[in-house]
Amino acid sequence: MIFLLAQTPFTDSLRAPGPIPQQAAKMTLYDALIGDWEADVIDYGPDGAKLTGKGEWHFAWVLEGRAIQDVWISPKRSERNSKQAAANRYGTSIRVYDPKNDVWHVTWINPVSGAFNTLDGRKEGDAIVQEGTYNGAKIRWVFDNITPRSFHWRGEVSEDDGRTWRLASEFFGRRASKSK
Repeated sequence: MIFLLAQTPFTDSLRAPGPIPQQAAKMTLYDALIGDWEADVIDYGPDGAKLTGKGEWHFAWVLEGRAIQDVWISPKRSERNSKQAAANRYGTSIRVYDPKNDVWHVTWINPVSGAFNTLDGRKEGDAIVQEGTYNGAKIRWVFDNITPRSFHWRGEVSEDDGRTWRLASEFFGRRASKSK
């Protein structure tokens, strides 16, 4: 099944062709992710149990080029059914650049699970590291090994204030065939 997003006043007013010119040079952190992706998903339970799946991820400039929004869907729309699957995600993140503090503020909302996360994103070496808290635990989401055709994303959690980290999820992204 193929879904097409019709051009409407809503979609026209949301999407932007790129960052606002006044800040474009400072807003390149997520540039490589703009477009459409397919992903292999691995969720790890606290006991090490693995749950695998497939997902789709779409990134675009929005709000006059002042933010980047993504939509993360797992299982993919073509594989979804009415039954609630474990690790079901159909949510969105919005990333807004804060020029005063040279950081990206990231908010993830997954109405399926009720997750609502806020993180700050920065470049660390060749990676994008986003850090925040969720249910009293520190969380860290890292994009690394980013190329024009692929990336690796990992979600980690620390329940001891960052002294140790447990891998909770990994996504292995591949550029969708009709993207960029």
